[in-house]
Amino acid sequence: MDYLEFYGLKDEPFSQAPSLKFYFNSAQHSRSMVRLMYAVDTMKGLAVLIGDIGTGKTILARRMLDSLPEEEYESALLVIIHSHITADWLLTRIARQLGVEDPAPEKLKLLNQLYNQLVSLHDNGKKAVVLIDEAQMLQSREIMEEFRGLLNLEMDGKLITFVFFGLPDLEEYLHLDEPLAQRIALKCRLESFNRESSEGYINHRLRLAGAKNKFFTPKAIDFIHHYSLGVPRLINTICDNCLFEGFLMKQKTIDEALVKNIASDLGLLTKQQKQKSGMSRPAARSSPLSTQTEKQTETPPSPISKIKPGPAEPKEESTETELEIAMESAGLAESSTEETAEKTGEFDQMLDELAEENPEKKAGEQEKEPAPPVGPSDKKNESEGSAGEDIDSMLDDLEDK
Repeated sequence: MDYLEFYGLKDEPFSQAPSLKFYFNSAQHSRSMVRLMYAVDTMKGLAVLIGDIGTGKTILARRMLDSLPEEEYESALLVIIHSHITADWLLTRIARQLGVEDPAPEKLKLLNQLYNQLVSLHDNGKKAVVLIDEAQMLQSREIMEEFRGLLNLEMDGKLITFVFFGLPDLEEYLHLDEPLAQRIALKCRLESFNRESSEGYINHRLRLAGAKNKFFTPKAIDFIHHYSLGVPRLINTICDNCLFEGFLMKQKTIDEALVKNIASDLGLLTKQQKQKSGMSRPAARSSPLSTQTEKQTETPPSPISKIKPGPAEPKEESTETELEIAMESAGLAESSTEETAEKTGEFDQMLDELAEENPEKKAGEQEKEPAPPVGPSDKKNESEGSAGEDIDSMLDDLEDK
């Protein structure tokens, strides 16, 4: 007894072989198919479908080829198996697929044969379509230039349309020939399944294989989606191993514990997935070394902050400033600048008159202070005495300061 008999299945539901019987028309596959069929129906010239590994590009290509009616299309599917093919080999294969019986070895003759065949198909009301799977293997500029040359074959429209299926690297290789990249009329992208699509995919393949019951619990499907990241090819691998392991354990229902074991055996438990599934390692403890390092990295106080400022240099004030201070102490701070200059002039004039009256005494004036100045000659009256007293007072105040 094998696991098919144990679970009551007619076929292997999760075989890795791309079988159109198990084609799952998910929402994104359906949208991509509609767009690609539109591109070939209207002869857009070049359409591209991009998808990561295992997202279903190959089975979609075969589904599309199977969906093209023979009475309307002359179609072919080429699978590129390595990156060292030449432009001549590729042209010869395309010519054979489109009906050229004996392709010439010379390139110019081959291109002429291919052009005549495309014109004949067009005259008979057929559209020439070539699907190329694993197109990321086309990694030479020469090959991209040949595709551009074929797309230039026109009458009242394009004579041929190409559909490339490949990994995301294909976008980079298309730009090896920038004019070809600019001729891309339509581009689609296949993504991984979400949780709902993953469950629909599993149940769809089980039903087509003849299953009468749902063998996977909802929790098990959660873990299948988690460990497969929604990639259909990985879903097939996990589910197929679960059914076989369940058969060995005589377990009719596949639960999350079995899914975890299978994912671990397949090496799908990455570090990130372990953390998400509750298998994360304990938090690291802080070591004394790290604490000490943190203390050492603290910013030390700047040595500049420890320098005490020196004593301030004394400010030198002018004689006029000293006079203003003296006048302020005498109650004359409210006088204007002009009044201050006038009084300073009167003071100088009184000193000059005093010097004229006592020339001999002026020579020996170091021994004692000069006599109090008298007022100006044009104001010799009783007020002169009081003015002299005011000036003496100001000088005394100046010496005190």
